[in-house]
Amino acid sequence: MNLLSIWELEKKQLEEYVNLALEVKKNPGKYLHSLEGKTLAMVFEKASTRTRVSFEAGMTQLGGHAIFFDFTTSQLSRGETMHDTAKTLGRYVNIIMARLYKHADLLEIAKHAGVPVVNALTEEEHPCQALSDLQTMKEHGKLFAGAKFAFVGDCGFNMANSLMLACAKAGMEVVLVCPKGYPPNQKYLKEAKKYGKVEIVNDPVAGLKNADIVYTDTWISMGLEDEKAERTRAFTPFQVNAGLLSNAKMDCIVMHCLPAHRGLEITNEVIDGKHSVVWDQAENRLHMQKAIMLKLMGKV
Repeated sequence: MNLLSIWELEKKQLEEYVNLALEVKKNPGKYLHSLEGKTLAMVFEKASTRTRVSFEAGMTQLGGHAIFFDFTTSQLSRGETMHDTAKTLGRYVNIIMARLYKHADLLEIAKHAGVPVVNALTEEEHPCQALSDLQTMKEHGKLFAGAKFAFVGDCGFNMANSLMLACAKAGMEVVLVCPKGYPPNQKYLKEAKKYGKVEIVNDPVAGLKNADIVYTDTWISMGLEDEKAERTRAFTPFQVNAGLLSNAKMDCIVMHCLPAHRGLEITNEVIDGKHSVVWDQAENRLHMQKAIMLKLMGKV
């Protein structure tokens, strides 16, 4: 059993992960020794703060041990194949999480490891973040059928992919608010539309109208640094600031998966303001990672 994609999860499974994470958060002592004697391999090709710390701390709190496995200091940097690496790691550890550039590499690990594998981010999806975001929405009373979820900014990358699927499957109205020329991933858009209303809006004011949840993320994803100037010009009208936020519902929540580029996609006033649940989001990564590991390892 793996967690590779929101695409592969049914609505019931999304609910199970969210409810388990809420239970783990409420009663952490109940799970203190659940993974005692178990080892997690944390395979990192891409930089990380929240993913690494939440998985490592979570495994420790569950009684297990986590090993940080960095591409640059492993034999992968000298040409060892993903196939051979996966088969080797599977002989040593009980579960693997991987944060990679290529989704195909993740699938290769899952195919050959022989132990549960977790997608901790690829260029296609970020299911761990999306699941913990659903948890945060539920905690704040925003996870309900018909709620309007507005993703603002760059809607053509992994976070938008995972969230449009997760929110559509949860019965929410999804609005992808982005400039012309930067469309959402068409494969994910087509799939998300199977589950509910998903639309693209190029006017940020119209896109945020009556939104229950306003979500944004960086305009310059890892690997796109050369496009910074061009992207900044295109996305500046989509900055989540007090003026733009005034178009959403008065009791809306503002979300950002971090790291934030303050003054670009979001202002200090908003990310530190009364509508922000960003720090709850960050904390919930810990509880969701624990829920994921418990579920995949058959401890619940």
